[in-house]
Order: sequence, then structure tokens, then C-alpha cells
Amino acid sequence: MDVTSSSGVGDPRQIEETKPLLGSDVSGPEGTKVMGAVPCRRALLLCNGMRYKLLQEGDIQVCVIRHPRTFLSKILTSKFLRRWEPHHLTLADNSLASATPSGYMENSVSYSAIEDVQPLSWENAPKYYLQLTIPGGTVLLQAANSYLRDQWFHSLQWKKKIYKYKKVLSNPSRWEVVLKEIRTLVDMALTSPLQDDFINQAPLEIVSKLLSENTNLTTQEHENIIVAIVSLLENNHPPPDLCEFFCKHCRERPRSMVVIEVFTPVVQRILKHNMDFGKCPRLRLFTQEYILALNELNAGMEVVKKFIQSMHGPTGHCPHPRVLPNLVAVCLAAIYSCYEEFINSQDNSPSLKEIRNGCQQPCDRKPTLPLRLLHPSPDLVSQEATLSEPRLKSVVVASSEVHVEVERTSTAKPALTASTGNDSEPNLIDCLMVSPACGTMSIELGPQAGRTLGCHVEILKLLSDYDDWRPSLASLLQPIPFPKEALAHEKFTKELKNVIQRFAEDPRQEVHSCLLSVRASKDGWFQLYSPGGVACDDDGELFASMVHILMGSCYKTKKFLLSLAENKLGPCMLLALRGNQTMAEILCLMLEYNIIDNNDTQLQIISTLESTDVGKRRYEQLCDRQRELKELQRKGGPTRLTLPSKSTDADLARLLSSGSFGNLENLSLAFTNVTSACAEHLIKLPSLKQLNLWSTQFGDAGLRLLSEHLTMLQVLNLCETPVTDAGLLALSSMKSLCSLNMNSTKLSAVTYEDLKAKLPNLKEVDVRYTEAW
Repeated sequence: MDVTSSSGVGDPRQIEETKPLLGSDVSGPEGTKVMGAVPCRRALLLCNGMRYKLLQEGDIQVCVIRHPRTFLSKILTSKFLRRWEPHHLTLADNSLASATPSGYMENSVSYSAIEDVQPLSWENAPKYYLQLTIPGGTVLLQAANSYLRDQWFHSLQWKKKIYKYKKVLSNPSRWEVVLKEIRTLVDMALTSPLQDDFINQAPLEIVSKLLSENTNLTTQEHENIIVAIVSLLENNHPPPDLCEFFCKHCRERPRSMVVIEVFTPVVQRILKHNMDFGKCPRLRLFTQEYILALNELNAGMEVVKKFIQSMHGPTGHCPHPRVLPNLVAVCLAAIYSCYEEFINSQDNSPSLKEIRNGCQQPCDRKPTLPLRLLHPSPDLVSQEATLSEPRLKSVVVASSEVHVEVERTSTAKPALTASTGNDSEPNLIDCLMVSPACGTMSIELGPQAGRTLGCHVEILKLLSDYDDWRPSLASLLQPIPFPKEALAHEKFTKELKNVIQRFAEDPRQEVHSCLLSVRASKDGWFQLYSPGGVACDDDGELFASMVHILMGSCYKTKKFLLSLAENKLGPCMLLALRGNQTMAEILCLMLEYNIIDNNDTQLQIISTLESTDVGKRRYEQLCDRQRELKELQRKGGPTRLTLPSKSTDADLARLLSSGSFGNLENLSLAFTNVTSACAEHLIKLPSLKQLNLWSTQFGDAGLRLLSEHLTMLQVLNLCETPVTDAGLLALSSMKSLCSLNMNSTKLSAVTYEDLKAKLPNLKEVDVRYTEAW
């Protein structure tokens, strides 16, 4: 097929501002016609709702027609001698090139050389062409169908226009003209039938580069550009340079209406959809600056609170799972930035190891920051006179943002001085312990850093108010993801105490269990806010609250009590002496489980309990239980016992309290209505070796208690009980188990393999009708 050209005839509809879309002919220069042509028509590209993906490359047929100059050239370009070449074309940023540069496409075709792009089709034949008008000729592209032809047409148009705008906006002369071009560019992106992330992202990158290369714009020009591109930001993240531009605007004009009206939906989209701030840190910085700008408004934190409420939503469960992790990431980074100057100057400040050992030598460091020795105050001198060893002088490290004062003493607890010779970094909480014999650290932030810290700690408090967010928040904060300088800052730990209090009051185990450390070698919030920890600023009320909630859900009761006895026995006794019920119960449990081996310490605990009414009552109950246990063991009793079906926990309690069962070895509670509550009575049977709980309501909590006390149990039947992996994992401490029935329970294959590995004497196992079967 051929293309007929004629000058001056065309359809009035257009696809560009100055280029006609439709026409009946294809014209060469000076009105010459392409030889061998037959009647054809330009394809009508009306807005029919079709959408296309932006092409970057593809296979297509190519034919180049040079405008004939002589009679011979006219013959050579006729339809009978014309040939088509298959090419794999790539739509680069500045030209149309072939993967195999040969024939017609030996040289790439620059977008600047393309004068016009028009789709063509013929009435008498199903041929679908694109005509690219270039100097001296025409490039024809033949597609397989109309959809593919239109896709190539829109992609070429887009690449050509983007190339033009990049050149126009790379050398701006008048900003009113530049602003008009930006608006035109945005409109083009919004109305394009191409559906691709690149369509909206490319204009943003052009504007971003323009702003990064022109930093002397006025505030009004800033706002005009922001308003011009806001439509593109509804479904796209701003590029890094544009984020930097937005951050600058938030810092310089926090009360501008652009911050509220334009930036709010952008930040909301970032928090809802961003997956990793590590890959795009400037998005996090922009979100941080936006929140600080909200805090600078007259209402201050009330505006920030409303923003957090809008991110959570009106229902009890936030529908966007990425909002909380992103908000926490922003808060952590902002809090770190408050102490960043001091952290970066650690070569000139005492390290935690030196704080602990009291061996800082200022002259050994490079004095890039002001470093001076302070004389001790008269009060400090009077205190030093009462100590057995003299106190060293204080060291102050000051900078423009951070003021750190460290008081070190040569006296330290044995636990701390034992590892003085170790070159490894000391335990975090040990380094920050506050006591008359340990160093104290106080940090003063500058005004701006103080406002930043207060705002983002307040956000963490707001996040902890939402029940659905609290489990994830506790998990994110469990590793204590704050710099040690923040943990030594009294203002920070005092404000964060409200968040930790929320965790300690939450009855859900997945929340309050995060108060403990991630692993045994690390410290957690429990240690940080316990008496003696740097964050403890009360008389131990929060510590008692944490102990109470942890004791109620911790199945490793003995291990937890042993940890308290080794590290926190003094604070526990002090709080019990002041009448705290939780601590009185803790001391009684230590005596009952034989946690304390030293007789003098046991006598001291007894004296502490007898000094208060609460403690005395608890101790008397303990003595009664111990006497009953000894009497039970002395009297002996039956070796086998079967409880009638439909019996309850109360029936079992009455039965065991009515006689002597010290010799009881086999107990069957099958098909009764007992629950985990009966475990408190079962653990008082010292000779029990076989326990049948078939078809009862005995659950995970009871199983955890049994694993702590009945370590000599050999046979256990849990068939058709509601136990799960959480309770079955506790059985790994019952090394004497020989037979275990877990038929029809919620046992998983992973837990089953774990139990087999940890129970060496296990010979008979029933796991039918479970996942492990």
C-alpha cells in the first residue's frame, strides 16, 4: 500500500496544540507527492476510554521513504519496489533506535528530528501504519493491529514531548513562562491515555531537577510550583530532590497553607503505601519535617493528634498495616537526630565503657569540641567525705546542641568491676545504672532538638493509646531501638515512661511480654525501669506493675523468680517493706520454690514479710501450705485415683484436701470438667507419675504450671484437650516423660519435632488427627 500526499487538506481535529492530527494526504516538502500512492485516511484517535502501557521496546516493520528528487528516485520509491524490514526498536530517552542497527535503521532517529507523528490506515486493506515525518523523508512503522499501532503512537508522542520539556526546562529564563510549561506538562500527564508509573513520575523528576539546579527561588515561586504539581502527587511518591524541596518549605514556612492543604494527602499516601524507608530516606525526612511543621501551628500537638487519628481511621482497627511501622520509623529517626551531634562526637566524649570504669583521660582525645574539668560542688565534697574512696572529677562535653555531664566514681558494684579488664562493650543498662556508687549522665538538648524530641515522643504515646496498634508497637520497641544517649536523658525516659506503663497495663501477653529482653544476653524495658535503672524515677510502682503482669502470664515462673532473686532482690524487699502486695507475694514464692539458698537471706525475707500486715498474712498462708504438704507426704495415701466424670475443679480441690495423697502416682481426670485452674492442686502431688486429662478443658496455662513442678511425670494423656503449641512447648522441660498422647490437639509438625528432640526418654507418642500426623 502507498500513501498519497496533498497540501493544505486536513481534518480540523488535532492531537497537539499546533500539529494537525487528521488529513487526507501525506505531503513531502514543497508539495511533492509520494509516488505510487492510493487513497487513504488518517486514523481517528478519539477519546474512547482506551488505555495503553508505555512501550519501551518492541518488534515492528520499518520502511523509510526518501522524498524523490529525480525521475529515477520516483521509480525506486514506488510501491512495487518498496521493501519492509523487521526491527526491534527501543524508545530511548532521546532517540528511536534499533537493536540491530542496519538497513533503514542504521542510524537512530532523534526525537528532535521527528517533525510529526501520525497514525494511518487504509480503507481497502487492513494495514496499520505510523508515519514519522523527518527531514528529507518519511519513516513508516507497520503494526499487527490497530491497538498495537495506537500504543506505539501514544508512546512515541509521549517520549517526544518529554524530550522537548526536558530541553525547555533545563535552561529557564522567565519563571512565569516556566510555571506555565510545568502546568502544561502536568496536564499532559493527567490526560495521557498511557497507564504507567513512569507517566506521572517523569514530570516530577523534571521538576525536581529544575528545582535542584535553581535554589534562588522566592517563597511565592516555591508555592506556585508546589500547587502546579500537586495533582501528580495524589498517586505517586515525590522523588528525592523534590522531597528535599518540600522539607525546605516545611522548615522555612511551617504555617503556610500549602503544608496543610497540599502536603497532608502526600504524607498520608507515603505512610499508607511506603514499604521501606531505607530505600528512600528522604521520604522519611519529609514526613518528619511535615509533622514538625504541624507542631509549629498554634494548636500544636492537637493538630498532630488529629493527623494521627486520621491515619488510624474511625474504626477500632486500622485498615492500613504499613501506617504504624512507618510512623515508628519516623519517630525513631527523629529521636536519633536529636542526639546525633553528640553521637558523632563520641571521639571527644566518654564512652560507656569509660563511664562504667571511671578511667576517662581527656588529654588522650582530640579536642575538637570544648572539653573541660569541673570542680566538684560543696555538696558533692561533703558527700565525698562520707565515702570510703574519693570521687573523681566530673567531665563535661558541650556542643551547640547537646550538653552532657558525666560524674564518675572509682567505687562500683562488684558485678561491674569484675569485667573492667574486658575490652568488649559493657552491658547497656549496667553502663547507665544510677546509684550513689555509679556514674550519672545528664543531657541537655538545644531548643530545636528539644521540640523535636518532645513532639515525636508524644507521637509514640499517642500510638500506644490504640489497642490494635499496641501489640505491634510493643514488638517494635522491644529491642530498645534508641541510642544510649537517649536512655541516659532524664527527659526522654520520663516521657517514654507513659508508653511503657501502657504495655505493663495491657493484659495481652503479646504486649506485656515485650517488656522483657529479646534474648537473655540483652536488657529490656523491665531492667531499664526497675529500681536502680537509669529510667526509674519513682518508688518502684512501675516495676511492681511490670512484675505483677509478668508473673500472671510467665510460664517459666521459677526462672523469672530466680532472675529477680539474683538482680532485684533488694528492690523487691524494699517495696515489700513498704506494703506492696505484689512484692510480698513474690518473696513468698521465692521461699516456697526454694529460690533462696542462703539462710541469712531467707531470715531477712521472713523479717521483711512479718513487718507489714500484707506480708504477714501472705507468710502465714505460705506456712499453712507447707505444713499441709509435709503432712500429706507423711500420711501417704492411695497410689491410684480416678475422679468421676463431670467432676469440676472445686470437686478435685475438695477431694485432695480431705485426705492424704502423698503416695498418689496415677491420677485419672478423663472426661471430667476440670480446667487449667486445677493445676494449682496437681502440683502439690509430689509422687505423681501418670496423669490422664483425656477430654477435659485443661489448657496451655495449666500445662505450663505442670512443666515447672511435675518434672518427674512419666505418662501424660492430653487427648482431645484444647492445648496448643504455646503450652505443648513447655513440656520440653519434663525430661522423664516416656508416654505422651496428643491425639486430636492443635499440635503442629514443628512443635512435634521440637519435642522429640528435647525429650530423650519419650518412647510412646500419639499424634493422630493433628497437623503432625
